[in-house]
Amino acid sequence: MQVSVEKTSELSIKMTVSVPATVVQQKMAARLQSVASKVKVDGFRPGKVPPQVVKKLYGDKILAEIGEELFKSTYPEALKEHAIMPVGYPLVEFLNDVEGITYTAAFEVYPEVSLDALDQLEITRPVATVQDSDVDAMIEKLRIMRQTLHLVDRPAQEGDHISISFSATRDDGSFSTGRISKDDNGNDFAVVIGSGQMIPGFEDNLIGLKTGDNKTFSLVFPENYGNTKLAGETAQFEVDVIKVEEPSPLPEIDEEFITAYGLEGGTVESFRKDVKETMERELEQALQTQFKEAVLGSVYKAVQVPLPNALIDQEIENLAKPYLDNAKKQKINMADFKLPRDIFEETARTRVALSLILREIIEKQNIQLDDTKVRTVVERMAQSFERPEEVVEYYYADEKRLNDIRQMVMEEQTVEWLASRAKMIDQTLSFSEVMDKHQR
Repeated sequence: MQVSVEKTSELSIKMTVSVPATVVQQKMAARLQSVASKVKVDGFRPGKVPPQVVKKLYGDKILAEIGEELFKSTYPEALKEHAIMPVGYPLVEFLNDVEGITYTAAFEVYPEVSLDALDQLEITRPVATVQDSDVDAMIEKLRIMRQTLHLVDRPAQEGDHISISFSATRDDGSFSTGRISKDDNGNDFAVVIGSGQMIPGFEDNLIGLKTGDNKTFSLVFPENYGNTKLAGETAQFEVDVIKVEEPSPLPEIDEEFITAYGLEGGTVESFRKDVKETMERELEQALQTQFKEAVLGSVYKAVQVPLPNALIDQEIENLAKPYLDNAKKQKINMADFKLPRDIFEETARTRVALSLILREIIEKQNIQLDDTKVRTVVERMAQSFERPEEVVEYYYADEKRLNDIRQMVMEEQTVEWLASRAKMIDQTLSFSEVMDKHQR
């Protein structure tokens, strides 16, 4: 076997592999003999068909099969011989070769990652505490959650819950959500007018609408919109109103209210204490998540790495899959459901880059997975269930499920290593600022 390697771009390789004629001829002779013993050809007794006749009838097909077999056996050998690590499956082309078999394999390789920039890493760390005013605001939200809704036959107004189906289309037709009528949990898509859950201007356009109304309007996505490809862009929205509901008056914080939240015989003081402790746990988790995001964001900006297109394409498919699955569940016509590549590309590039950088850090710093931390994470996750011991068993009974946790812990350990050597700049935030960002 002869192998030549050509670098066609920074990350692209074209490898040419030639298998000697003697190898091909041996395989061809053995295959012809095997086929001749089984094939039926008019004018010949079974098992007595001459090899030259079999070759004339089936030679091209047999040669193609031999080529595929030789590719499967020689391609890994050629990669190992030249210490090449490909990204994804290669584009294979068989060349004309009268004597033997020659093919080219075009593929991308993993980039070299330099970690020198990490020596100057700066990270902004969010800091926050739960204040009494935050507890007051949370209890007010809990009161709102205990409100009941009843249908009204009047124009919608601020504070109403309005269930809608809607679509959004960019003016140039390059983006369309399709018709959305259900949320991620399969419930009617409901908007609380005045809550700010939709982009600016959307809820204002719902005021005055009644059940059965239809309205079309244009809005501009805010400049700080999460999807940068849509930020600042104009889209046309079409809304159909399914129903309008009015909330009941806010309930009093009495024994019945407190008991509904699991505190039998609790007082207002013990209820506030319980609420605050829950908020502190949620805040701690949100701060950890945002700190991790800050670390990875700083790393992404500091370390420049060329990205293989194959990995970006794969990540874009992963990002698009939930949207496609949700559209199928809602029986949306997939021909009308447009998901342009560019709305996922920036996120995909970020994820691919960080994956390559973290892998390099783990390898160079020899970071070993801490199994004790894995167990701690699983047990912490299990605490929110009625039978936590069964949840722990559930994860440890399946390697795939457990590997997801291991990967998360390894990433957290790598973030800890990065944080230990970086310059920290604390940023004091309010509880609501942290939680609002965490829930986006």
